Amino acid sequence: MSRIGEFLTLEQTRRLGAKSNLVGWLLVLHAWALIAGSMALFVWWPNPFTFLLGVMVIGGRQLGLAILMHDAAHGLLFADRRLNDRVGSWFCAFPVFTSLALYRPYHLQHHRFTQQAGDPDLGLSQAFPTSRTSLRRKIVRDLTGQTAFLRRGEQIRRALGPADAPLASQVGTLWAREKGSLVANLVLFAGLSAAGYWWLYPVMWLLPLATWYQLVSRIRNIAEHAVVPDNDDPLRNTRTTYANPLMQLLVAPYWVNYHLEHHLFLFVPCWRLPQAHRALLEAGRGPSMELKPGYLAVLKAATSGALPNGRGRGERGAQHI
Repeated sequence: MSRIGEFLTLEQTRRLGAKSNLVGWLLVLHAWALIAGSMALFVWWPNPFTFLLGVMVIGGRQLGLAILMHDAAHGLLFADRRLNDRVGSWFCAFPVFTSLALYRPYHLQHHRFTQQAGDPDLGLSQAFPTSRTSLRRKIVRDLTGQTAFLRRGEQIRRALGPADAPLASQVGTLWAREKGSLVANLVLFAGLSAAGYWWLYPVMWLLPLATWYQLVSRIRNIAEHAVVPDNDDPLRNTRTTYANPLMQLLVAPYWVNYHLEHHLFLFVPCWRLPQAHRALLEAGRGPSMELKPGYLAVLKAATSGALPNGRGRGERGAQHI
């Protein structure tokens, strides 16, 4: 609590840390309503525009489900812990082939060792700065499904267990480890089939998951910790990126852009992060914070070829990343 006391009063801490079952449900329902609405729009008015819009909105909300799972990993999505874990798993994590139970310890380690040697996410920021050509190649791989294919292939290989195990054993292991995701997606497919639109599952669920979701997840990762100025300063080893309404819809759902505030105040639910940001600015912390005006500015910095302190990529080892 000593670090928190440097930035917030006791009253601010109490107010910002308040959780809500009602708001938790509203956020989850909001994500699924946008997904259902995008599918319905394409069914009602099928054309290239509604198709692309649907892929982008649904892919953005799939990231949104992952963000809500992230809040659940911190115990912040619902005030009730049992509800937090069940909804966070079945309505947020499993539909996008993720496990809350596996994600939680991994992610908490990231917070414990942010931008240090023990950070399991260090590889996500170490690749930057890079060239624009390299970033373009990554974007092409994301939007053509190559990234998703590689990631899902690795996930399935891990879930199958030892390569020399009998096939029946591997299938059993796969089911045991991935049954939540498989059941959730079977329910989604069955629901769309019962409505007479089974084809929406591959076209308007799997396709966004394999394309736009991969891209916006990459952009999110770059924005959060790539090319930050100081790995040891909690105000500068992560970043807050301002997002306009369009970016909030397609790229940065549920206040994920307030990542600096999230790292400072792990007890604050995502929907209160803008308040935490204002509290820091009102306290005069703005000049010391790593802030970017938008995601284009982040990508420009990530492809600049130099770190914020002037070092080139080849000198990164001296930065204790």
